[in-house]
Amino acid sequence: MTTSTPAPGTATSWVLSLSCPDQPGIVAAVAGLLAEHGGNITESQQFGDPLSGLFFMRVEVTADRTREELEAALADLAPRFSMDWSLDVAGRKVRTLLLGSTAAHCVNDLAFRQRSEGLPIDIVGLVSNHTALADLAAFYDIPFHHVPVTKDTKAAAEARLLELVEELDVELVVLARYMQILSDDLCRALAGRVINIHHSFLPSFKGARPYAQAHDRGVKLIGATAHYVTGDLDEGPIIEQDVERVDHTRGVADLVALGQDVERRALARAVRWHAEHRVLLDGHRTIVFR
Repeated sequence: MTTSTPAPGTATSWVLSLSCPDQPGIVAAVAGLLAEHGGNITESQQFGDPLSGLFFMRVEVTADRTREELEAALADLAPRFSMDWSLDVAGRKVRTLLLGSTAAHCVNDLAFRQRSEGLPIDIVGLVSNHTALADLAAFYDIPFHHVPVTKDTKAAAEARLLELVEELDVELVVLARYMQILSDDLCRALAGRVINIHHSFLPSFKGARPYAQAHDRGVKLIGATAHYVTGDLDEGPIIEQDVERVDHTRGVADLVALGQDVERRALARAVRWHAEHRVLLDGHRTIVFR
């Protein structure tokens, strides 16, 4: 993972996220450790899940200690609480690889938000099984990688994708309407690092043509779901969902057009929250500190 190490003596805003079995004293221990190292906490959120018995916490803190000093202190504290934790510079842009097919709306939205709205990602490439998005990538100066996928070439295509993840030091992969199902092996290799936008309000209408399925059922709300990718199709932990109200006058084409805006909104929020370390995994669910 790409990291930043500020110069010693420079006050830096850090973001610490952690999870551990819930028990008394966690907040006090974390706050005390940060205070001992000159930290001034500027934001703190926590949640104890009664279902899983886990405690989750996200803290932003300003301190002039080096990454090495803070990480060493946290490593000493972690065994006391069986704590999983991560530390990063707040606002650091996460190196992100987009995957798309032919639909441009989600790719365009993320690229625009990165350029103009401060979305904290650094899009280092766009991979597509088609060439339809090549001009869009060129417009945003994003390197374009055409990796065709067929039944016979799927394994080779996924191997190439993993090569790009390694070569480009990718931290996050976003399936921006990438109309391919990732293999179980690839999902395991990139676990917790792949976000997909599904054009339906899961768990309803999984798989292909969800807007047609929704129209057939006469729904009054259409939606989109941004979730982490797992080996189970459209079953990964949900990060964000959004909806749009519709009625019986809307045809399938109308639902598709309305749904594209819903997809953009849900995906952009999920990517932002992931990049800001606001999403913590809680089994097959997520805790999102907004």
